[in-house]
Amino acid sequence: MSTERRDFDKEAAAWDENPARVRLAKDVADAISRHVTLRTDMEVLDFGCGTGLLTLRLAPLVRSITGVDSSQGMLDVLAAKTAKQNLPNVRTLHLDLDRGDVLPGPYDLIVSCMTLHHIERVNSLLSQFYRALSPSGHLCIADLDLDDGQFHNDNQGVFHFGFDRVTLHQMFTNTGFKNVCDTTAAEVNKPAHDGELRRFTVFLMTGFKKGAR
Repeated sequence: MSTERRDFDKEAAAWDENPARVRLAKDVADAISRHVTLRTDMEVLDFGCGTGLLTLRLAPLVRSITGVDSSQGMLDVLAAKTAKQNLPNVRTLHLDLDRGDVLPGPYDLIVSCMTLHHIERVNSLLSQFYRALSPSGHLCIADLDLDDGQFHNDNQGVFHFGFDRVTLHQMFTNTGFKNVCDTTAAEVNKPAHDGELRRFTVFLMTGFKKGAR
């Protein structure tokens, strides 16, 4: 795997042209809706939001949602979408945790889709999520099951070749999250490095802070 940062700014303009990404965001949004009661009084954070494929699917169901990303190019695309669609409850926030930025809060729900494998220190991020959640807050993370490094055509900026659910479940629990559970949220069929079509699964893992409704 490569620890060099991937330049998502350069990829932002064409990001949504991949139909598999659009479909994945829909599947993950549906899975979140099945496992968390989304309410119109909720303040939500989408960490690693990219161009807002997940953000915009959740926006009509909650009071507000803030898309956080370290790529200003991705956030610019999301901001253009929200302006075009006139969505005043969607905000963008440029943060780079590698440079010492800290997540704001509190939020009732934090979601993240296909971002965790780009984070080197997962335990540290889970702790930030926990601190940024309200006492009744939920965390929903969607990411790859173990993939042997086959999912990405280029593993630049990839720190984890997917996750073992049991290990990540324990990390959630060690951080303080309660009622941690996981489900398969989506499947992605794409060629692996050997050119053979392969099925990759994406899980949704959820947990909440003590005092959740």
